[in-house]
Formats: sequence, C-alpha cells, structure tokens
Amino acid sequence: MSITGEMIIGRRVLRGAAGELYSLEAATGKKLEPSFGGGQVEDVDQACALAESAFDAYRALPDERRAAFLEKIAEEILALGDDLIVRAMQESGLPRPRLEGERGRTVNQLRNFAALVRAGRWHGAVIDSALPDRKPAPRPDLRQRRIALGPVAVFGASNFPLAFSVAGGDTASALAAGCPVIVKGHSAHLGTCELVGRAVQRAAIACDMPEGVFSLLFGAGSIIGQALVENPAVQAVGFTGSRRAGLELVRIAQSRRRPIPVYAEMSSINPVFLLPGALAARAETIGRGFADSLTLGTGQFCTNPGLVIGIESESLETFVQAAAAALAVKPATTMLTPGIHAAYTKGVSRLEAVKCVQLAGKGVPGQGSNDAHAAFFRCAASDFLADPTLEEENFGPSSLLVVCRNLAEMRLVAARLEGQLTATLQMDDADVPMASQLLPALERLAGRILVNDFPTGVEVCNAMVHGGPFPATSDSRTTSVGSAAIERFLRPVCYQNLSASLLPESLKDDNPLGLWRLRDGVLARE
Repeated sequence: MSITGEMIIGRRVLRGAAGELYSLEAATGKKLEPSFGGGQVEDVDQACALAESAFDAYRALPDERRAAFLEKIAEEILALGDDLIVRAMQESGLPRPRLEGERGRTVNQLRNFAALVRAGRWHGAVIDSALPDRKPAPRPDLRQRRIALGPVAVFGASNFPLAFSVAGGDTASALAAGCPVIVKGHSAHLGTCELVGRAVQRAAIACDMPEGVFSLLFGAGSIIGQALVENPAVQAVGFTGSRRAGLELVRIAQSRRRPIPVYAEMSSINPVFLLPGALAARAETIGRGFADSLTLGTGQFCTNPGLVIGIESESLETFVQAAAAALAVKPATTMLTPGIHAAYTKGVSRLEAVKCVQLAGKGVPGQGSNDAHAAFFRCAASDFLADPTLEEENFGPSSLLVVCRNLAEMRLVAARLEGQLTATLQMDDADVPMASQLLPALERLAGRILVNDFPTGVEVCNAMVHGGPFPATSDSRTTSVGSAAIERFLRPVCYQNLSASLLPESLKDDNPLGLWRLRDGVLARE
C-alpha cells in the first residue's frame, strides 16, 4: 500500500504546509521517501474541533458499535500485510520477528478492549435506592456511572512503532472509553504511522463513526505537540517517551485555564535484586538470563533491567562472570534513531569516566554508524548512594551492578531509588525472610513486582500494571497496559433523583444492558 506523506483529519487526508519531513532508515541514516508535509497549528485546531463535535455522538453509541469499530481497526491493520512490517523495519531497525510480534500485540490489544466494552464493566454502574422513610433524614435516589473524559491527544513512542503508537494501547483504551483521539505521529516512523492511521480511518468510515473520532498529525519540533495539549477541546493526554518531554507536556497541561491530566510514561531503570540463596543455587543461569534481557531489542525497552543490586559474595562474582561471558558474544544491533544512539553512547562514556565505576562486561562492537553494543558496569553501594547521577537512565543495553555489603545496605539502596515501572526479586525459598523485608519498599517503589523472571515483556491482560511512581509515570494510580488502562479516560458522574426517562440505560431499573451493578450494596446482574 502506498505512502503519500499526508496527514489525516477526520475523513480527509491532506498534506501539511509547514515544510518537509523525512523518516530515516535506522541502519544507515538515509532519508526514506516520500517526504511528509509538516502540520500547522491550524491543522491541530481543525482536528480538535472535529473531535469535540464527534465526542457526544461517539460516546453515546451502543457498546456493540464501539466494540465492532475496535475490531475493524484490528482487521484493517492485519490487511496491511507485509507492507507494514517492511516499512517499520526500515524506520526502526527492529527485526521482522519482533515487529510481527508487536503487530500481534497491537491487534490483540484492540480486540481485548472490544471485549471489555462488550462486557460492560467499564460503566461502573452503582445504584443506591431512595430511602424516603430513613431517620433522621431520608436518602435520595443516587446512581453513578462512568463517562468518557473527552477528546484525547496521543503521542506515539519511538521504541514501539506499533503497540505504543497510532493504534497502540493509549489510542485503543481511549477509543474504548468513548473518547475521540488525535495522534501526533512519531517523527522516527512517519511511514509506519501513516499506514496504520489510514487503517484506522478506513475502519472509522466502514463503521460509520462520527467524523473526527480519529485524526493523525505530523510535525517537527514541539509546535504540534504544544498546540494539541493547549487546545481546549483536548481533555487528556497519553504519552510514552523521555522525562524531559513528558514533564514539558505536564507543565503545559497544568498551565491551561482548565488543567487536564497527562498520563506520561517516562523514565525507569527497573532494579533487579539478587538475593543470596538464588545466587548460591543458580548464579550462572541468572547471569545468562540477565544478559538476554539487557540486550533484547538493543535494550530499548522501558522495562530494561538497567540496575542490578546484590550482596558481595563468591556467588555474586559468579553471576558477574556469567553475565560478562554471555554479553561478550552478543552482537551490536541497530538502535531506533541516530539521536537515541548518540544519547546512549554519551551515557556509556559518562559512566566510564566515573572513578568509582568499573566496566564488568561488554558486547561485540558494531560496524554500523547506528549500532550499539552492551555495556555492564559495577560500583559499591556506598558510591552509588553518594552519587545521584548513577541512578540516571541510559536508554539502551547498559546496566549497573550495585554491590552491597549486607541486607541493610541493600535496603538503603532500595529506599533511595526513584519510582520504577518494575522491581524484580531473584530468590529461592531460603530468601523468603530477606524478601519479606524488601517487599514493603518495593511496593512503594514500583508498579509491577516480579519474582524469578526478568522485566522485559509486558503481558496484555486484566491484572497487568504498567505504571509506577514518578518518574516512571506522571500518575502512579494508572496503567498504560491492560484493561485497567481504560480508567484513565473515564470519570464518575452521580445522578440524584433523575427521572426514569432521563436515566442512561446502564442505570435504568430494568437493566436493559444486562450489566453487573452494585445495587444497594449488593453486586448483582438483575
């Protein structure tokens, strides 16, 4: 399918007039055809106006129609076939199997949210019947449901050109909630964005969705993004990217006349705690597993294990030797963009220049200008605690081992860490007493706690939490993956003494939608 370099605003396609933009081939840095027209503030205003006009009609649609729309998007993405994978490989440098898997995840997310919409749990229906004879004061009839926030601005991520991009989790959960979506496509994979954007547009037309339910904009720099967040029609923002960019969006959103929430996933180094019993039993296995996790996708996962914490012992040295040996044969691979590669190289150089930090292992140097190899460092816990810069994320296949003298020092390190997406315990049965002492700190630290696994890989399911305390995210109460992601784009409304003719169907006495509802304190599907 052809790529034209055009933006999508509702049912129209148009070429932006603010200069030419090009995606770059990740492996070579060469420009990829065609050029894309950059958007202007006027384009943002048009997309937002359409989204606002579509909002009430879209959120009022029957659940079945919204679910069918999500499924149609999935169908249209699959219909793109190999064209989508080939273009995404060029723009991201990611291998075919990874992108085919990511396409599957993207499609499954859409289908999972379709199932959630059909099930009706998102309504959150609650009824507290009137008690006119209650003493000392009667209770009015009170009924609650959740409604969509309004149009949502979504910013595509660099490291997941499909699953966290145009039709990724933020878009799928917002559309499921009843919110129109305006996407700012990521400049690193413009062609991939257009292909997926056209799939969403075709689905919207085929399902007769209100015009404005979806738009896709492109633009260099921050002009488009800032205009989106400032536009009064936009009521929430979904973002995955750097801490600097995420905090800037939060600042803009909070400076509005009517501030709005920004759900930003930003920075995480995902500490892995190596407990003594586990190391004594399987240090080499853990070391090899760590090396595999660190280098997966050239380390460009938000759940990459960028920090390892252990207590000094012979078993810990065995882990280091096994990890170093495994890394020594790991080939360098292409990073997503020249900018990300430059930042990673700078981060490695920064660690190499710190006197208290030692190189513990490294991968095979690359040949390409945008290739990166793994770098594994170590330092003492006392030095780590004294230097806050050692906690900074270095996005890519880089990790730091912090060597503690005892459990007390390990707990000090855990308590000092910033918020994380994940925290991992490598442990055996003998480590349970130590793990029980660490667990309260890890619950405060991270959104997901793993045992005897590695954090790369996020299952899309009902129980998943992909979020965490700042700076992992800007709102630790939410998740960007899993069915609970829909809750970011909903808010509760209570109706007091509303007549039956005005009540939404989810709150009518005869329950025409067949929902599970909390009625007078009892969960029932009457």
